[in-house]
Amino acid sequence: MDLICYTISGPPPEIRPAEATREWMDRTAQSYAYRCLPLNIANAHGWEILSPIAFDAVWNGGSERQDIILDVPPGVAKVDAPISFFGEAVLTFHINALFRTPPGWNLWVGGSPNRPKDGIYPLTGVIETDWSPYTFTMNWRFTRRNHRVHFDAGEPICFIFPVRRALLGAVRPRFLPIQTEPQLAVHHAAWAESRDVFNKKLEGTRERLPPTEQWQRRYFQGLDMTDQPVVPDHLSMLRTAPFKPFTPGEPAGPDTNVPISLNTDAVALGKVIGRLACAIKEGAASSEPGRTALAARLTALGLGASEALEVVWAAMDEAGEAGG
Repeated sequence: MDLICYTISGPPPEIRPAEATREWMDRTAQSYAYRCLPLNIANAHGWEILSPIAFDAVWNGGSERQDIILDVPPGVAKVDAPISFFGEAVLTFHINALFRTPPGWNLWVGGSPNRPKDGIYPLTGVIETDWSPYTFTMNWRFTRRNHRVHFDAGEPICFIFPVRRALLGAVRPRFLPIQTEPQLAVHHAAWAESRDVFNKKLEGTRERLPPTEQWQRRYFQGLDMTDQPVVPDHLSMLRTAPFKPFTPGEPAGPDTNVPISLNTDAVALGKVIGRLACAIKEGAASSEPGRTALAARLTALGLGASEALEVVWAAMDEAGEAGG
């Protein structure tokens, strides 16, 4: 799938594939924190937008816009400088670009995972970037008054990654006793016992053991308790591709030929497909109101509005080719 960053004016924002490393993780004994694979994957799970300048900011504790005092280098372009726009201890960064995702995909926007910053916290948003013609801002909220916060040039100010819009609405959260999955229960019990034995072995001896014997590596390696691989797409490292300049001759827009997610069952989906086929056959989809009505049935299944219309148009094209 394509994730497109449309530049608006001037150079594009500096965006890099998110790094798996963190300074605080580097400083742990023997880089111990990197043995936690979920941390590593989360750290690299997207792209980071970087600050174009170094600056300092202080919040004096008030709720007005002027209660944030900014120390920005002279001559900095307006679009590159953070501002106090909302008040309420919120510091705002302009993101001078417009992102576009394929139909049905949103963009998660927040701070870099596992990268805490003393005195200020990144706020998070989820944006419908498959249709929105609007830019967004990245916002951080101060948590300590009269504390000077410093950002370096090239420091991440924003973290992004695409998410399916209908996915969470289609999830069915349930509680089940683990005994309903006997094989899972056996593996979990074996892991719990091995973990207890392993922790007792470490008590008072960690410093004398070689690093390879100081942690259990099955999860890192994607192995179950019989040391067999379970899934073919296990990740022990995640590397995202960098944004690259547009090359003439490439498709200019996002790739719309991507899997879609529906919040429905087979019977309801079949009925909508049948109605869509009948409407096209009878010519009801040849008018704008007819197409809109059919698209509304598809949006009720969890598709986005633009995505639903694309399905209707694609179905009409296919029916026309089949009938021709």
